[in-house]
Amino acid sequence: MNKYLILCVDDEREVLDSVLHDLSDLEDHFVLEAAESVDEAKEVIAESIADHIPLALILCDHIMPGETGIDFLIELTHQEENSGARKVLLTGQAGLEETVQAVNNASLDYYIAKPWNGDALKQVVIDQLTTYVIEHEKDLMPWIQVLDTQRVMQALSDRRLSLSDN
Repeated sequence: MNKYLILCVDDEREVLDSVLHDLSDLEDHFVLEAAESVDEAKEVIAESIADHIPLALILCDHIMPGETGIDFLIELTHQEENSGARKVLLTGQAGLEETVQAVNNASLDYYIAKPWNGDALKQVVIDQLTTYVIEHEKDLMPWIQVLDTQRVMQALSDRRLSLSDN
């Protein structure tokens, strides 16, 4: 079972701690990291790439010192090694125009407004990770217990059917 990175980026430590707590059940199967700025997030991603741990999902705030979250998500989309990562905007401050910009640049897979419900956040993350793993992982069997079981089983079935069609 390959390891994948979940990266949470927010300039408020309390928000990061809360998100990490909400996603702590996933730590047995994913590397869960936090960054308090885009620059710090870039460092975490660079280390992850060096360790051959692909970025599977990034949860990113919008308004931060320096580079905005949406600009960062758009930037990640244009990086070959991170283009397939699922991108979730977790913010209470993104305006409609900025959110549309992220969607139009294929840089946003999901939007969650602050404050959020912890169980709903975890479900969104599991759904996004299921999509990522189905698209990037050859062996799906180990993921049945961790991700959306129905979708993983359907993907396994679809793969078997496509093999028998050849």
